[in-house]
Amino acid sequence: MSDTRIIRDTAEINAGDWGTVAAVGNFDGVHLGHQKIIQEAERISKELLAPLSVLTFEPHPRMLFHNDDTPFRLTTSQAKASALSREGVQLIFELKFDQTFSQISAEDFVRHILRDTLRLKHVVCGYDFVFGHRRRGTARILENLAKMEGIGVSRMPAFSEEDGAVYSSTRVRQCLSEGDPRGATELLGRPWSFSSVVERGDQRGRTIGFPTCNLRIIDLVQPAHGVYAILAKIDDEKAWLPGVANFGRRPTVNDRGALFEVNLFNIERNLYGSMLTISVIDFIRPEMKFSGLVELQAQIKLDAKVAGELLANRKGPLL
Repeated sequence: MSDTRIIRDTAEINAGDWGTVAAVGNFDGVHLGHQKIIQEAERISKELLAPLSVLTFEPHPRMLFHNDDTPFRLTTSQAKASALSREGVQLIFELKFDQTFSQISAEDFVRHILRDTLRLKHVVCGYDFVFGHRRRGTARILENLAKMEGIGVSRMPAFSEEDGAVYSSTRVRQCLSEGDPRGATELLGRPWSFSSVVERGDQRGRTIGFPTCNLRIIDLVQPAHGVYAILAKIDDEKAWLPGVANFGRRPTVNDRGALFEVNLFNIERNLYGSMLTISVIDFIRPEMKFSGLVELQAQIKLDAKVAGELLANRKGPLL
């Protein structure tokens, strides 16, 4: 991501940033459908001898209008930028979506943002892209308005799997909430991942031989509670380490809310304060209640064995 430039303030835009071919959208998760849109923008950029860019919005517009909703995002702004960078995007226009921005009409969005501010040469969007005050602008309206301003537009169709199911961020969220990380992986083209700082816990895991790293999933979609096979990366280290994790609440007097408790295999390090990036590979089982520590310890051993077998057979990209 070091080669990717992110412009969050239009005052930072200079003449060298004009004339790009931009893929435009929220791109939450950067799933395979999003990647098709970016690939088409890249193809057109080469054809027009123009730089490739992505135009996106932060925070996600849904957060402005439904700020009391449970977390729904698949990626943070930073994780989204990293995923876009891996798709070859070197310039990201990340415009602030606030109350003022939400009042811009569809016509003014095209005229003042796309034409006057960004001076785009061509725009590529998905079939369901909406924009402007009260979401009155559609992909077809964008095509008509941009044409009048000398900006080309390509409207991409819905992309689907072999079974006809359309790639969408909504379906990825559904897979995760239903305990189907494999399904999420098929839609994303990589496992769903998140990053979090290791918190100090009550160290109960150490007493039964399974020390855990306690993580919180902050401002992102919450996967189904249960036990998962995972791979983890520590800070900026390159190695992906196998492990097993439990996500859920522990209804005790000192309940600290939902925690993602990770046991990394054969790792004996003090990781408090470290940033872990977790790739969620597979679902092992839902949450269970145990009669005591002996039964819990036996189940964790079994979970770790299953996780190890699942991870040993895994193939494909992680991020």
